[in-house]
Amino acid sequence: MTEASDPAGPVTPDPLGFTPELIEAARKTFAGPVAFLKSAPTLAFIPDASVPEVAFAGRSNVGKSSLLNALTGRNSLARTSNTPGRTQELNFFDVGEPLAFRLVDMPGYGFAKAPKDMVKKWRFLVNDFLRGRQELKRALVLIDARHGIKDVDREIMEMLDKAAVSYRLVLTKADKIKPTELAEVAARTAEEARKRPAAHPDVLETSSETGLGIPELRAAVLEAIG
Repeated sequence: MTEASDPAGPVTPDPLGFTPELIEAARKTFAGPVAFLKSAPTLAFIPDASVPEVAFAGRSNVGKSSLLNALTGRNSLARTSNTPGRTQELNFFDVGEPLAFRLVDMPGYGFAKAPKDMVKKWRFLVNDFLRGRQELKRALVLIDARHGIKDVDREIMEMLDKAAVSYRLVLTKADKIKPTELAEVAARTAEEARKRPAAHPDVLETSSETGLGIPELRAAVLEAIG
């Protein structure tokens, strides 16, 4: 696996409360072994739940693959595409050696052009995975900073609330809007998160292109697995 340079820069004091020690530990963790394990088109193919897992969810084209690549410091760990709905299965990635935890890339949602039966199949896959995965410690729900929370995002948030799966909202593509607009979107997103029973009250702002928020995102993953 080819490692990419880390665009995130030096460790600085974190307003979200992550300690410098946690951020540095997270950096070292993701600088170590990270490898694709397998894809699961149905629950029959998912690996045994033997280690903690953190799942990534988001609308199609929200930048999930790019963010996973930035998180892990790899150029092509997760496939990227401008075609919404490319990720159609649960994709599992092993982190650490010996294996410490797994990242789960869930199918994108909210795509308009996919056949309805395929959308239904993906929805059942995600819902069944969330309800039955004992080792799933947290989900990270990605929200495009340019658009904020949409109804399709609220659907997955309700799904997580009902499944009692802890989740945190993560704004992506934060470099695409002005800082004042980003602050407004972040405030609205945090306000809605505080109303959700399973949502973490703090919102992360990230950019896979500039590295904004990547150290904090790594720390959030490490914090979630305990």
